[in-house]
Amino acid sequence: MCNLSLLLLIFAYTASTYGHHHHFDSPPMVSTPLGVVKGGISHTVLGKKIYSFRGIPYAKPPVNELRFQPPLPIERWSGIYDATNDGAACPQPETNNTSEDCLLLNVYSTQLTHHANRPVIVFIHPGGYYGSSGKNYGPEYLLDQDIVLVTINYRLASLGFLSTGDKLAPGNNGLKDQVMALKWIKSNIVAFGGNPNLVTIAGYSAGGASVSLHLVSPMSKGLFHRAMIMSGSSLGNWPVPNHQFKLAQKQARLVNCPDTDSAAIVSCLKTKSAAEIGNSLYQFDEFVYDPIMIWLPVIEPDFGQERFLTDNPVKLILRGEFANVPVITSVTAEEFKFVAWNLLENTTWLKEMDENFDKVAPISFIYERDTENSKHISKELRKFYLGSDPLSEKSLPDIGKLYADGVIGFGVNRAAKLLAANNSQPTYYYKLSYQGRFSFHYRENTTQPEGVVHHDDLLYIFYISDFPRLNSTDPEYKTVQRLTSIIRNFAWTGKPIATVNNRPDFTEWEPITPDNNVYLDIDKKLTMKKDLYEDRYSVWEKLFPLS
Repeated sequence: MCNLSLLLLIFAYTASTYGHHHHFDSPPMVSTPLGVVKGGISHTVLGKKIYSFRGIPYAKPPVNELRFQPPLPIERWSGIYDATNDGAACPQPETNNTSEDCLLLNVYSTQLTHHANRPVIVFIHPGGYYGSSGKNYGPEYLLDQDIVLVTINYRLASLGFLSTGDKLAPGNNGLKDQVMALKWIKSNIVAFGGNPNLVTIAGYSAGGASVSLHLVSPMSKGLFHRAMIMSGSSLGNWPVPNHQFKLAQKQARLVNCPDTDSAAIVSCLKTKSAAEIGNSLYQFDEFVYDPIMIWLPVIEPDFGQERFLTDNPVKLILRGEFANVPVITSVTAEEFKFVAWNLLENTTWLKEMDENFDKVAPISFIYERDTENSKHISKELRKFYLGSDPLSEKSLPDIGKLYADGVIGFGVNRAAKLLAANNSQPTYYYKLSYQGRFSFHYRENTTQPEGVVHHDDLLYIFYISDFPRLNSTDPEYKTVQRLTSIIRNFAWTGKPIATVNNRPDFTEWEPITPDNNVYLDIDKKLTMKKDLYEDRYSVWEKLFPLS
């Protein structure tokens, strides 16, 4: 028996060591159902100790015969898994440390006891389904709130979203990866101090669109309890096709594969390196740097596989077939407006948009192409936003509004209104208008932000290493406190209350309802306002009717 008592002693000791703060910083060790994980230690802005576990595999590496297949659960490992460094990003151009073996996640916690039982925030990164990675979003701001943060990778571009319309590649593997990560969290997060029954999925841009689809996916049922649809949604004008066979053909041609039929495409693509496929991204541009969205989630035909998306998501919501959970939807004041200025880089681009508006507009503003309806949509949008004059440099601010609304704004607004009308739980809506010193887009040759653009709210939620690390003396820090506390309180209670210095800063954030088209304007002050960009969005509502 003495062996057993020795083991129990060791176990009691490790539990006490890793469950409590010790004066020495030994690396944190966590015992999960899959094996032991060793992490590292960093600190929040306010100096709290963060236990970081980075690059943990949540699915089998999707390589060799598993390429283009749905993810498989990871098997137990023996020994200690070293999670002290960032894992690889999924294949994409101009990025250090990429690998096809990228189905990894990062867990950040400030308390590792099993009974900490904190809500879990799962962040699904932006990047158009073809770029970025979970490791780009650091925990230094959010972890001053008592939550557990998980950031995930999922397969990107053709490796994650190839869809040929048949059983060889029904599509949505990148989204099925996200589901697999949520299943991993359900089974393992207790060991990191998280509550598997209090999971908030938050996604931005393509990640926000992902969240809008997890709401209606049968595969995601029961795996989350709150949702944040941030600056991206699949419930508006973005097409939700049954397949993207033409895109598969294009991918094949770009890496010298035959494009005749799906069998030829898939078998040849399997012989190419992940890097070659990943590096072909920029050759998918069709007009300037557009489309901003290339690979799209698809409604999967039934080949006996587990289907992520079974019908058009708007129809599923109208039929009540979705997860009724509290939701936050959000946009930034200007979103993709700045992209219009790209048209000045080449003298022919503006002219091309002007003369071939019917062809260019659906590429740039992301709606159905090559149909009579598409032409009608283009005509109406041009009339409303741009008038009848030829496009010139003076048109750029208005083209910018088309980018803002077509790529992001209308889809999020439609999500807010659809959920407000059909969700038994409240839906909250915010617009970020606060402009700090930093932004994802500055006026040319200056350090002046050009409005509050796409991604700018992420600067106050995550530490992103391209920017200075904000601390409590920075003027932006109040916004950091507001956004992180909104997320914290929403995760705990389903109510997004902002606090500054632990005092409620603004408590009356009313949900949007069919009779009350309200949103919270987050600026230097917080104010409830009505009818966000309604003059613009009402035009889209007519062009994309719900029926």
